[in-house]
Amino acid sequence: MSSPDEIEELIARVKLRDREAFARLYSVTSAKLFGICLRVLKNRAEAEEALQDVYVRIWRKADAYTAGGYSPMTWLITMARNIAIDKLRSRKTASADIDDLPEIAAPGPTPEGEALAASERRQIEACLAELETDRAGAVRSAYLDGESYKELALRYKVPLNTMRTWLRRSLLSLRECLTR
Repeated sequence: MSSPDEIEELIARVKLRDREAFARLYSVTSAKLFGICLRVLKNRAEAEEALQDVYVRIWRKADAYTAGGYSPMTWLITMARNIAIDKLRSRKTASADIDDLPEIAAPGPTPEGEALAASERRQIEACLAELETDRAGAVRSAYLDGESYKELALRYKVPLNTMRTWLRRSLLSLRECLTR
């Protein structure tokens, strides 16, 4: 398996319609994503079809992935799982008895996804702790609580453009911290 940075780079190149990067991304991630599809669907043919849909969506929606968010594998795994669940839900079960229905995976992230998210959360918290207290508070309020720049400028008693600068520089600092 490639490192998260390599996978992230491949996704970035897929955004630019790089077919070689797409082929490489497929070769390093398809086994894992196929396993997820198979685990949800419990049918090899449907899992293969779901995997194809996953890569079609990756090709079309690579620009939806934002570096610095969740790890690239979390993004890919979530996409594969959601597509497999959608396929599972779309099965025609016209006269099926309740006991004949397949088990649907529990909603929410898998244990692996939760572990990755917890690790990333700790890293983000550590990086936020490196910012000045008011800057970290402004970042949390803007990006976690949805407060506007204007509301933050009023709360921190600074001009609106100063608040924009705080947030932009804070995000740059966070990105730098997260890449260390």
